[in-house]
Amino acid sequence: MRRVQAFYADHFVLPLPDGHRFPMRKYEMLRDEITQHLPEVQLQQAEPADDAALALVHDPAYIDAVRDGTLSPAAQREIGFPWSPGMNERARRSVGATVQACRVALSGDGVAANLAGGTHHAYADKGSGFCVFNDAAVAARLMQVERLRAGIDPPSQPLQVAIIDLDVHQGNGSAKIFHGDPSVFTLSLHGAKNFPFRKEPSDCDIDLPDGCTDEPYLAALEQGLAEVERRCEPGLVIYLAGADPHEGDRLGRLRLSDAGLAARDQRVFDWAWQHHLPVAMAMAGGYGHDIQTTVRVQLHTYRIALAAWTRWQGAHASDM
Repeated sequence: MRRVQAFYADHFVLPLPDGHRFPMRKYEMLRDEITQHLPEVQLQQAEPADDAALALVHDPAYIDAVRDGTLSPAAQREIGFPWSPGMNERARRSVGATVQACRVALSGDGVAANLAGGTHHAYADKGSGFCVFNDAAVAARLMQVERLRAGIDPPSQPLQVAIIDLDVHQGNGSAKIFHGDPSVFTLSLHGAKNFPFRKEPSDCDIDLPDGCTDEPYLAALEQGLAEVERRCEPGLVIYLAGADPHEGDRLGRLRLSDAGLAARDQRVFDWAWQHHLPVAMAMAGGYGHDIQTTVRVQLHTYRIALAAWTRWQGAHASDM
């Protein structure tokens, strides 16, 4: 039986000090919940991204520093994690998971996912905000390169990718990496007063006020998707399905309900389906006061993704 594919690397655990504010255990908790409640999801260990893939986006000197443990103390503080061999391994596998999800989605499955990822604060030459390497950026570039090498797309018309970033924090690293690049469209809905406090211009930025609730958020999403339609003809969507706009998030400052986040996810998948666009999903942020709340929200996102995948399979079966 075919199942929707999702990739994980939560067993490569960062050795964080006691009291660290990043909820690392949420990844394992999400995998456990999916295993228990969504047997239709095929969980697979992510492969690490190699230097060549990372170098499509990141500076070689930065890649070397992460691999070799020569990041300065200041660089480690900006990332938010102390360096360890596990940091390098986990960061590479987080990128690899999004790469694998993109390949699967583009191969005809239509939908695939990374249980982590969404590391949109990483720049070409540095990490930031718990992000070491930028998984969506590397995956977008690698899909373009692989399709060019395979002769699927001509050099003059590389695969266009839409990064739909619905994490509560602006995707500053992705925006900077793809600034002025018409082949990758960056859409970011985010808290206007939230991190990062110095934002980079995306192709479409929609700033949201503190306390934003379901109705104005969903209206803003419609505005953003309309901009993608107007200005881009993507062949792939990379969707950062952050749980941190939820009202129970300690870092989010927005007030979306469970129903509001579910409507957000449903709208993204419906919009992609209407335009026949494959979707690779990454989970991005989520920092609930009770981390089980974050995992509950993420599990529902997977239910919606599973329904979208099922719709793709039904359409392919009817075409045969």
